[in-house]
Amino acid sequence: MKSGRRRPRLRGRRDECEKLDRLVASARLGGHGALVLGGAPGIGKSALLDYAAAAAVDCRTLRVTGVESQMELAFAGLHELCEPLLPLLDRLPGPQADALTTAFGLREGMPPDQFLIGLAISTLLSVSVADGPLVCLVDDAQWLDLASARTLAFVARRLTSQSGVGSVALVVTVREGEPAGIWAGLPRLTLEGLSAPAARAMLESTVRGRLDARVRERILAEAHGNPLALLELPRWFTATELSFGPAPENWAGHGSLTSRMEEGYRRRLELLPHASRLLLVIAAAEPIGDIRLLWRAAKRLGLGVDAARPAERAGLIELRETVRFRHPLVRSVAYRSVTVGERQAAHRALAESTDSLADPDRRAWHLASAATGPDEAVAAQLEQSADRALAQGGLAAAAAFLERAAVLTPEATHRVQRRLNAAQAMMHAGTLEAASQLLAVTEHGPLDELQRARLDVLRAQIGLASNQVREALPLLVNAARRLEPLDVELALDSYVDAFTAAWFAGHLATDPGARAVALMVRDVPRPSRPRRGDDLLRALAARIEGGQSAAVPMLRSSIQAYDSDDIPVQEAVRFLWLATAVAIDLRDSEAWERLAVRHLRITRDAGAVSALPLALHSRGFVDLFAGDLPAAAALVHEADVATELAQSRMTPYGAIGLAAFTGQDEHATLVAAQRDAAARGEGLSVSLIHWAKAMLSNSHRHYPAALESARAGAAHPEEMVVRSWSLVELVEAAARTGDTDAAAGAAEELAASARTSGTDWALGVAARSEAQLDGPRSEELYREAVDRLERTKLRAESARTRLLFGEWLRRAGRRLEAREHLRSAHDAMSEMGMEAFADRARRELGATGETVRRQTETQQELTSQELHIARLAADGLTNAEIASELYISPRTVEWHLRKIFTKLSVTARRQLTGALRGMSAGS
Repeated sequence: MKSGRRRPRLRGRRDECEKLDRLVASARLGGHGALVLGGAPGIGKSALLDYAAAAAVDCRTLRVTGVESQMELAFAGLHELCEPLLPLLDRLPGPQADALTTAFGLREGMPPDQFLIGLAISTLLSVSVADGPLVCLVDDAQWLDLASARTLAFVARRLTSQSGVGSVALVVTVREGEPAGIWAGLPRLTLEGLSAPAARAMLESTVRGRLDARVRERILAEAHGNPLALLELPRWFTATELSFGPAPENWAGHGSLTSRMEEGYRRRLELLPHASRLLLVIAAAEPIGDIRLLWRAAKRLGLGVDAARPAERAGLIELRETVRFRHPLVRSVAYRSVTVGERQAAHRALAESTDSLADPDRRAWHLASAATGPDEAVAAQLEQSADRALAQGGLAAAAAFLERAAVLTPEATHRVQRRLNAAQAMMHAGTLEAASQLLAVTEHGPLDELQRARLDVLRAQIGLASNQVREALPLLVNAARRLEPLDVELALDSYVDAFTAAWFAGHLATDPGARAVALMVRDVPRPSRPRRGDDLLRALAARIEGGQSAAVPMLRSSIQAYDSDDIPVQEAVRFLWLATAVAIDLRDSEAWERLAVRHLRITRDAGAVSALPLALHSRGFVDLFAGDLPAAAALVHEADVATELAQSRMTPYGAIGLAAFTGQDEHATLVAAQRDAAARGEGLSVSLIHWAKAMLSNSHRHYPAALESARAGAAHPEEMVVRSWSLVELVEAAARTGDTDAAAGAAEELAASARTSGTDWALGVAARSEAQLDGPRSEELYREAVDRLERTKLRAESARTRLLFGEWLRRAGRRLEAREHLRSAHDAMSEMGMEAFADRARRELGATGETVRRQTETQQELTSQELHIARLAADGLTNAEIASELYISPRTVEWHLRKIFTKLSVTARRQLTGALRGMSAGS
């Protein structure tokens, strides 16, 4: 598609216009990108958006403008931008379509996940470009509602990544001086003032007639190349002063250019009749620019069409299909140009003119702005608006309604309750500083014990969200203790949060740690209504306090309770990962797989994107132990994408495990991850990386290093899963370095756990561990280990056992028997992608006199994303289904598949399964 005739570029903006031309041209050719235009008011950001719209005359163009307002309506800006695309909603995956229609208030449903809405918008854009390229323009983004701004920033980041939606360009303008947070990290172009020649030319084209040289130089000096100033400052002069000078002595004023521009608009407003100023206040108080609402409200105040004419003649406002101020500065100055009472009257008129059934939230906000003091009736309406906003997923809007409701609440206890609810909505919306500030105000009010406990819980949750795990733990525990005599269920909910925080803090937790929390949970009375989550918490507490053997019945009962499809979605998302940890602790591989698969499926189906990374990592470890390293690598890639989408700082657990199993030298990466985890106070992650280093070192036969890392990984009993895995590596490393006492101690602990658990996984690993002590029963124990582990799906464990047994036989001089096990281990490990272990088996085979060549896979050319797409396509998923799962567009999937077909030398999807069989995860 070719662009139309060449467009005249804006004066003095050649480079900026060329950048926009390239962005639009890229979208025409199937590319994607985003650009943030920053700069001072009046610098020309909106003019450049107009230029981009003209440049995209042959593309579909969507545009929205943020409007300064105290009112926060969830997803209002996004809804306005995407309204032309809503007929395409039926082409989105079900959860995404449901999320958007709920967010836009078109249906009722569960509050959608903020990041699922971002995915839905990305998919909607990708569907829309089937009819041609799309250009999205967002002006004054600093005034969009927070939910819309975050979603568009999410989309912008996707557009600037390799997996962005093709044929889409997004341009956003943001006022200089606004916090960069939401738009940080995106390509940005900051507009400066026009050059001196361009500014001079613009001024001379603006002023008709003679322009005195002294006046011209004064205006140019004051304007600093700001285009709006060059247009507006001449209005401050009479025709005589412009022609003959000089400038008035008090003309320039003081302060910034923006403040002087505001002063200029204020003077122009003062020249208007009072009726005109009041009409402008009504227009400024209503951010959507509804012309019919303006006239209905104006009529209530006795204003007619005549009131608008002076303001229109002064060039301050345009009243056509919608209300449009000359510049946002005019709106803010107009709103402040009358008394407080007159502003309240304007809001009252707007409220009385707004349909209470069609738009109750806007009406409630105007009633609140019209209130002259506390008013419970209005506060109750605002609270209802907050409930509607929460149902749409509009947390920031709900917080704004609740905070305003609290201000208008006459009764002190009720006011505290609404402030706490507002702080909770702020916290969930991610505005942590605002939530903390509101809590600081709230704690000085008259709080009862339940409210004070809630305040402590919220403070702790803000700490967790800020990655301040150690600081949050004592607050959660104090809140739980305070809640025990008041509300047992709320107390246990707080203990769950405290236990989760202690779990991840591990050995880096300050008092109280996991063991201390476990002791507290033991003494909490049982609620009248039993809950699965409470039983799981008590089981884990018993495990940490009294050891595995004492807690096994409770642990097994908890696994069975969650090994069901009738668990409510929110409960499943919150607790299933803990249930999988219990299954690992018991070395129940079948339950582990079922629970991890269910956790990932439910999390995906629910669109709980913020919980998705943990579910993906959990499922990935199942694949690692099963020896399906390509599947694990695909999940690691998906987890990386999900973590980026959720803007999380989660430890890359899956990638750490993958490095351990493949044996790839990722020492520097592991050290960096360990340093980051320690800085966040995540002791569990620190120990997991010690385990990974131990396994990595064992695979390369670096046994002293493996022993050091394994000891560190196994040093903390409360980190039960990591400790158990580390003990396995400790036995091997200690046995090979001659530290028989260390090897025997670790083997005995694994044996005791196996006797308690009784699973083939536990008993097989225990037998293998004891066999390495090189006692009289070693051969018998190796054979038992092989037999038991091959009854499970844990192919990696089975292959490692055959490797160790083969090495033992080779050292005993039984070469022919050794070859059988070493060859089996080598072939399995090569197929699985356990490269370092496979190389170790190859070397051992060489020592028996058998030569094996290294295997080289053509699939190693595939990137991790290509590998994931290839596997999904081989499983029969369509391009649209792959796109939905990987958060990319169907066109991007098609592009990747063409590359995959070329690299694998296949011509059809049905050939992918064969091409991928036996491939190495080294890709």
